[in-house]
Amino acid sequence: MQGMYLKNAKGRSGIRLLVLALASTMWVAAPAAWAEDRLVLISPHSEETKGEFEQAFIRRYREDTGRDVSLEWLDVGGTSSILRYVKGEFQRSPEGINIDCFWGGGIDPYMELAEKDLLQPYVLPEQLLSPLPKTIGGVPLYDPDHRWYGATLAGFGIVYNRKVLQRLDFPDPQSWADLGRPELYSWVGSGDPRLSGSVHMAYELILQGYGWEKGWEVITTMGANVRNFSSGGSQAPKDVAVGEVAYGLCIDFYAWAQVEKVGAEFVGFVMPDNLTIVNPDGIAILKGAPNRDVARALLRFVMSEEGQRLWYLRKGEPGGPIHDQLNRFTVLPGLYETEKDRAAVTLNPFDWTSDLVYDADRGSRRWSVLNDLIGVLVIDSHAQLRAAWQRAIKDGLSPGAIAHLSTPPVTEEEALRLADGWRSDPELKARTMAGWTAFARAKYGDVQQSALLRFVDFITFMFPFGIALGIVLYLWRTGSR
Repeated sequence: MQGMYLKNAKGRSGIRLLVLALASTMWVAAPAAWAEDRLVLISPHSEETKGEFEQAFIRRYREDTGRDVSLEWLDVGGTSSILRYVKGEFQRSPEGINIDCFWGGGIDPYMELAEKDLLQPYVLPEQLLSPLPKTIGGVPLYDPDHRWYGATLAGFGIVYNRKVLQRLDFPDPQSWADLGRPELYSWVGSGDPRLSGSVHMAYELILQGYGWEKGWEVITTMGANVRNFSSGGSQAPKDVAVGEVAYGLCIDFYAWAQVEKVGAEFVGFVMPDNLTIVNPDGIAILKGAPNRDVARALLRFVMSEEGQRLWYLRKGEPGGPIHDQLNRFTVLPGLYETEKDRAAVTLNPFDWTSDLVYDADRGSRRWSVLNDLIGVLVIDSHAQLRAAWQRAIKDGLSPGAIAHLSTPPVTEEEALRLADGWRSDPELKARTMAGWTAFARAKYGDVQQSALLRFVDFITFMFPFGIALGIVLYLWRTGSR
């Protein structure tokens, strides 16, 4: 009987705990569920960034208006996926798509959406607009017609594992071209530029920094050294931090997040001299935004000193992020002086110089064409490219072999002409990409050899795990005697 009583008591206790848990959940969720105002956003930002800004904006909005607001974040993938989604939705509903704000992903997508008249202009109050420079390094910091603003800044470069480089006697990276060295085969990490705006930007910078022909040589040889192409831009720096790869293409704040996590003695980050830029990361109100006043309040908050401190200050500093350090630049030059002792990043991008003059119009115009060209020649044909690269290395890697592998099927001028009809003519796109696929197959050669190479890569990858398993089994057998 006592056992039955205890069992029933435990059951009743469990029910009480469940009820309390549900009540607690309802209480926590109540402000969002019962909020008087609402905002719908689409963004490639991390959950950490969304969380810090959401909570700070809710507090600011309540203080300014006396009302509660809820933020709904739509997740459709990275910047390239978001851009496709937004354009597709506007094709179905030209007057509005029930989304208020697009936030994050560089400036190229914003320039394209502005050109298509899919952004809602909003002029910031003068006290917020006047401290904001019009450009940085020749790149616009906000749209002259006030259709988008740079909410923060991003630098693009190479993250690397110092310990792996020491162990394998690899060089510290200085330029993008360094990642195409033959000895680095399978030691480079990259995201897929079709799915990540930050990765796309790195490839665009390579082409603008080196020129079309040399740029494709860098992209091709580097791509042949990539172990695999992850779906997002954050995976390569994580792989670098754990030693899965030695180098990775990376936006600055992903690199600094790994430096903060594992230490500067393990992870380094470099922005190649005169081959990269500091680029604004945009925010805009979409055409037909259903909650336009709330969207404007968000823009004012993000562009204010209060909002900018969330990017820039260390976690726990008064006015800074509470739970997650964001390691981002502020777009307000004055904060680099007044807040430097509390800053999470030490570099002032307004003092950083580069000889590279970035052509934002060109980058925006050929965004989709470049993604598909890299996709066909480097990512979708990755196994064949790696096999051809290994054969070229074995044969001595002559300049002719490199030129053969890296020559693209179109000139830069032809790619720009294709860009003009790429989005509006599906038949042109399908026909052209089929031709590119045939071009890649003919250039890279035998598929059977690439299959063999994949098998060799698999054995190479699994070898350390086999050794570890053998040690575990040996210790188990020894201990069981």
